[in-house]
Formats: sequence, structure tokens, C-alpha cells
Amino acid sequence: MKIVLLDTATLGEDIDLSPITSLGDVVEYKHTAPDEIAERLADADVAVLNKLKLNSSNLSEAKHLRLICVAATGYDNIDTEYCREHGIALCNVPGYSTDSVAQITLAMALSLVSHLNEYNRFVHSGDYTASGIANKLTPIYHELSSMTWGIVGGGAIGSRVASVAKAMGCRVLICRHKPDDRYEQTDIDELCKRSDIISLHVPLTPETRSLISRERIASMKRGAILINVARGAVADEAALADAIETGHLGGLGVDVYSKEPFESDHPFTRILGKDNVCLTPHMAWGSAEARARCVATMAENITRFFAGNAQNRIV
Repeated sequence: MKIVLLDTATLGEDIDLSPITSLGDVVEYKHTAPDEIAERLADADVAVLNKLKLNSSNLSEAKHLRLICVAATGYDNIDTEYCREHGIALCNVPGYSTDSVAQITLAMALSLVSHLNEYNRFVHSGDYTASGIANKLTPIYHELSSMTWGIVGGGAIGSRVASVAKAMGCRVLICRHKPDDRYEQTDIDELCKRSDIISLHVPLTPETRSLISRERIASMKRGAILINVARGAVADEAALADAIETGHLGGLGVDVYSKEPFESDHPFTRILGKDNVCLTPHMAWGSAEARARCVATMAENITRFFAGNAQNRIV
């Protein structure tokens, strides 16, 4: 069994890949350019990847490929219809990053609500020392317990964020397909209008693409905070940047982008350096513990697939 790992640099330099590398003849690539994928998968039985896109343009010559393992819960970068038509199985890794993403979501919310960037900069700049005043209380901040937190997507991550928000005293609204008696459930439009904090935890599908539209952003409370740790394309990125520039949104936290990394003409380049904007490089999923769980689960996915009792199989 030949296993090809296409982009291990995205898993971190510290990661232990031995659960996978012990399973067969393994070829590891730190990075793979899009035009290198086809050649590198030509004689592979298993492809392991994180961020790369696989479709007919680079899978058509992979005649031996039986299994694709994606190092993620989401798999919108894989052409599932092509895999289905050509007998290629696809397994993902559900649930491994729940605590990691929930932690970063909360960290963004706390930082933006409390204006920690501004207060930290005030001290580090020397302005606090120069002021001669024992404290500084502007910009004004409010307690989470006075706020309504809207959760878009009630899967494992959204549910965990909801429980943390509730523990912090927030009133929690949730928009999800299945009922959840623990929280008030509402539709996306009502959630956008009523929430002080909105966090996004949905997969990218045709239904969720541009879910947070310019119109829905305009309907949000003035000063609301939006956090996207889902997928970049679930929100209108240009509209988000505009809402920050006009002051309609009070804060923006984003870890995911429609193109990664985003380029110099991306709308977010207009809001770089703003104290009420927290942009991180798609790292919310990647605590050391989460990455170790991810690798261990992928190894188990491979082992169980070839043993005839596949788990986490999407296709």
C-alpha cells in the first residue's frame, strides 16, 4: 500500500506522523503545488491531504487510488461526485477540533468585546506611564452577561461555543436544523437582527455560500461583533470590510478566507491593523492536541478502510 502525504507542512512542523507512516510505503511532501498533484498521485493507493483541491483535473491519472483521507472535518475541497463515479472512497475527521475552535472563538470574542488590543497598546506604547493616571476606561467595554450571542450552526463546535457562551452569562440564540431545547432557536434573519455577537460554525455548501450576505450584515445591530471560524465563503468578505470601515460592525474576528492565504487585493487588506479586527491565519483548528487527534484518526481511517469496516466515510 502506497500512501502519499501531499501537504504535511499544513499540519505543523512538530506533528508526529508515525501513526500514518507506520502503515505502509509512505511518501511525504511538505508542500505540493496544484500542478504537481497528478504526478504525485499517479501510483498512490491512499492520498492524505489537508488544504489542497482534488478534482478531475488531478485525479484522472490516479488509477490505483482507493482512498482519500482529508485532515479536516470539512471536505468542500474534494470533488465528491468525481470520487463517487470513480470508486474512490473519501474519509474525513469529525470532531477532532471542537475544543480548539471553540477556544479561539471565545478568545476572539473576549478580545473584541473588551477592547484588549487598545488597552494593551496603550500600556506598551508608554502612554499609560506618561498619563500619570492610575487607570484608563475608554473605550468603554461591556460584560458578556449583558449580551446576546447568536450561534450559526449547531454541530459539535457550534454546540460547544453555545455552552461556553451560556456559561459566561450570555443569552444564546442558535440557528440549526435540529431542535436543541437548551437554547432559543431562531432563523438566520432573526438571529442577525437580535445578536450582539454572531459566530459562524457551518460547513461550506451551496446553501451556506454567502449565507452572511450584505443585506444580513446591514440588518445586524450597529456595533455587533461577527466571528467567522467556519469557511471564508459563507460570508460576503467585501461587505464585512465595508461594515468595519463605516462603523456598522463593532468588531470582526476571522480565521478563514475564501482564498488562503488572501492576496493583496482582498477586501480585508483595507482593514488590516484596526484595533477592532482580529484576523488569524486559519489556525483555530490546530491546537497540538487537536492535530494529534487528527493524525491518529486518519491512521485509524486508513486501517479500518482496508480491513473492510470503514469509519468516517463520506463517499
